[in-house]
Amino acid sequence: MNRKQAVILLADGFEEIEAVGTGDVLKRLGIAVRFAGVNSETVTSSAGVALHADLLLADVDWNAADAVVLPGGLPGAEHLRNSSAVMEALQKMYGAGKVVAAICAAPIALERAGLVRGRTVTGYPGTNAGLADLVYTGKRTERDGNLVTGKGPGATFEFAARIAEALGVPQEDIDRVFDGMFVLR
Repeated sequence: MNRKQAVILLADGFEEIEAVGTGDVLKRLGIAVRFAGVNSETVTSSAGVALHADLLLADVDWNAADAVVLPGGLPGAEHLRNSSAVMEALQKMYGAGKVVAAICAAPIALERAGLVRGRTVTGYPGTNAGLADLVYTGKRTERDGNLVTGKGPGATFEFAARIAEALGVPQEDIDRVFDGMFVLR
């Protein structure tokens, strides 16, 4: 079986629920998930939680990936935005029509990569200040073609579902997984 693959990029200062929660939901939906450290395999979250990535960003085979996911958190989102290797990966994936997703503060990286002009996006309120091409709707999630964005930590599950939807996972499969996760849903 040829499973879809999502690569979640981790930079020091990332928001752990947005990274781990998104990865967990995608895995439950049958998507292969790989965590890639931008600068090292051990990456520390904004709350000081250290995670060991599966591989380094430099070792990712973007031809095999179907989605790239950027968790927010500060200064993690700034590290993603300031990485030329991340910019190259975003442009390659977007140009190939693959799913590009960012949550919370991470859409600032999408803006720097030139992917948001004229697109419908959301993100953490205020992180778009001073960025003319980054205009947030304020909604919990947005999907504009192959671009998926989320507002913040509380939107993690919905964000993951929108990524899965963009990867072709049927809504009934998403509902089944969420019914098992949210017993009283």
